[in-house]
Amino acid sequence: MRKVFSVFRWVVGLLVAAVFAAALWLYFAPPALIRLGSGFAAKTVCSNVFIAGRAPETVLRDDVQAPGHPLLKLMRVRVDPTDATVHAGLFGVFGKGLAVFRGGTGCVGVPDGDVAAAEGLRVDLPDPAPRGDALWPDGLRIDVSQHPLVAEILDDKALTGPGMRAVVVVQDGRIVGERFGDGVVNEAQPLTGWSMTKTVTAALIGTRVKAGRLSVEDDHLMPEWRDDARAGITIADLLGMESGLAFNEDYGDVTDVTRMLYLVDDMPGFVAAKPLADPIGQVFSYSSGTSVLLSRLWQDSFDAPQDALAWPYEALFQPLGMDSAVFETDPRGTYVGSSNLYASARDWARFGQLLLQDGVWKGERILPEGWVDWMRKPTLASKGEYGRHVWRHGPRATTPAGRHADAGFDLPHDAYWLIGHDGQTVTIIPSRRMVVVRMGLTPSKLGYKPQALVEALLKLPGRLE
Repeated sequence: MRKVFSVFRWVVGLLVAAVFAAALWLYFAPPALIRLGSGFAAKTVCSNVFIAGRAPETVLRDDVQAPGHPLLKLMRVRVDPTDATVHAGLFGVFGKGLAVFRGGTGCVGVPDGDVAAAEGLRVDLPDPAPRGDALWPDGLRIDVSQHPLVAEILDDKALTGPGMRAVVVVQDGRIVGERFGDGVVNEAQPLTGWSMTKTVTAALIGTRVKAGRLSVEDDHLMPEWRDDARAGITIADLLGMESGLAFNEDYGDVTDVTRMLYLVDDMPGFVAAKPLADPIGQVFSYSSGTSVLLSRLWQDSFDAPQDALAWPYEALFQPLGMDSAVFETDPRGTYVGSSNLYASARDWARFGQLLLQDGVWKGERILPEGWVDWMRKPTLASKGEYGRHVWRHGPRATTPAGRHADAGFDLPHDAYWLIGHDGQTVTIIPSRRMVVVRMGLTPSKLGYKPQALVEALLKLPGRLE
């Protein structure tokens, strides 16, 4: 009995110590970190509930708390469907995270609490045009038989990866195979592209170049830069991630990128205030802030702000039939061109197919001639890894330092990639007339590399019809 009592006291002592340590951690946790966690929780739940139609408790568990940060485990959310808002906080009390849904411009975090200002940034979207019973992408019909060899590959969970939510394989302009994972209620459900949004931003810049309202050689881009060396930064520098601007892209704490996405009201203003850290055009530095600046620049090429808000839908999404697409802005009306585009996997495939077709869709030139080739041409500063808002190789994951990410895989030299956080990829292979979309909730620490999936598809014999 005495031994049992001793063990009991030991266990109780450990629990008391753990509670005490947790209390100390919470007491000394920086207020900005608590606000960041609350803002992330509110915004993530808002987008997935009101755009993707998911249950809030599922989003909180799988998308907010899954990253593993102890602070996120303690977040609680409250969804108000009447005014389309989401409140979040530590234990539901501390942090005061707030997000609001606004229809065509999706959800936005409101760190200053000014919901009325954020709600005014809306786009009234027309009803989708009837797509008929034609085969995708002209219509909504998919050949349900699909290619049996493709089906075998897509049933291999080692190839599609942990946390897979959708895979779509396009060959010669037709879907030849697709799979949907846990949490995807139907094929039209919008999924977050995270940094794949950057490539859409590059395409939107291209539409404004085609319209004669921008040039990649434009400089003196921001009012804050007129009287210093930053005036020499061009749109081409920004697209190649070679601007030289200081920006901390590390996640998991209060850094430039997390502060921009969840704690500030004017995202491009926050980035434009950054000093130069490197010579312009000479150093590759991946930066989500760069992509938000590009959004501000193409939007400023319009005379009326409301026309700019409608442009992604008029110029890209509606012509391509991307009816599920919802592009979100910051609280002041700048599209979050680094991260915040939601679209179904089939609609991400439509965008990939546009790039495969050199920016032409159904005979209409959407992007300037040669624009896509210029986007995927590697920049010198990136040492062959990056073009203009597209990657030349797939995700690095477990790749050792000093080797390129596709080492060990037999992939065509002309393959290029859209890559987003937590396992979002679109692979475009012009020589094989193929687009492969893979989406999920797959943190890089799991070591998954979609290159193996793409390689397996490429090794199939003959045409995948």
